[in-house]
Amino acid sequence: MLSVNGLFKNFSGKPALTDVSFHVGRGEIYGLLGHNGAGKSTSLGIILGMVMPDRGDVTIDGISVLKDRSKALRKVGAIFEAPAFYEYLSGWDNLKILMSYSGGFDAESAAEVIDRVGLSKRVHSKVRTYSHGMRQRLALAQALLPEPEVLLLDEPTDGLDPEGIKWFRDFILNLRDERGMTVLFNSHLLAEVELMCDRVAILREGQRVFEGRVSGLQDDTPVFEVDLAPWDLACGLVKSAGGDILSTGKVSLPHTMDPATLVAALVRAGIRVRAFSPVRRSLEDLYMEILNGAPSPN
Repeated sequence: MLSVNGLFKNFSGKPALTDVSFHVGRGEIYGLLGHNGAGKSTSLGIILGMVMPDRGDVTIDGISVLKDRSKALRKVGAIFEAPAFYEYLSGWDNLKILMSYSGGFDAESAAEVIDRVGLSKRVHSKVRTYSHGMRQRLALAQALLPEPEVLLLDEPTDGLDPEGIKWFRDFILNLRDERGMTVLFNSHLLAEVELMCDRVAILREGQRVFEGRVSGLQDDTPVFEVDLAPWDLACGLVKSAGGDILSTGKVSLPHTMDPATLVAALVRAGIRVRAFSPVRRSLEDLYMEILNGAPSPN
């Protein structure tokens, strides 16, 4: 549904993007991750036709953004950078004005979307009275009003409280499940990205250094936190069984080995086993490994 192909972009001679490519399938939720300055917002700006790349192209449902921006973006809704509204107008009037810029305002559709995002009770209040969470809901309503097939979201949960973050997560997942929406977003909240996304790409210094499925994070060699005594004797038994010692109190085992078998062998050998628990590899673990320069499989 969305293809980013070989993007290069320099600002004042400094590379912002270097040969960045990724592809988002129809109905997929895709996360774009990276530190500040990694190229996330530049990538979204190019996708939206707001930034011109030095090289490369973006297509949305096969239509080039560079060659036919208007046609390509008919299928897109977006929250890009900080949403800006007319503070002295109501949420309803803001939507009327903003939608008139891109093709007209349909009151019935607007009322439906406003209800969907939970703003019906306050949509006729002035925006200056809105909380941050309400402003984000208004921005989401604006993004959804064209009935897009693709939703692009730039740090959409930034500044939200835990309740607002959960509401947003559930809302986006429902959009995908019920309407087949394709979603691309960037966020610093790695736990939320892990809960929402099918796949992620990680950018570092303008280059894509990882792309993979979130569900595949556990495909690596299983790691266990252990408390074994005496430690030196336990290490020898773990190694003889085919495992590795990663650090004091942490071991890895082959996929083919049943941890219970090793624990039984340790007990028979007189090792005191106080703890032997699996370590779940998180998206945060992967992210920090990559940003700290550890080799990546992709």
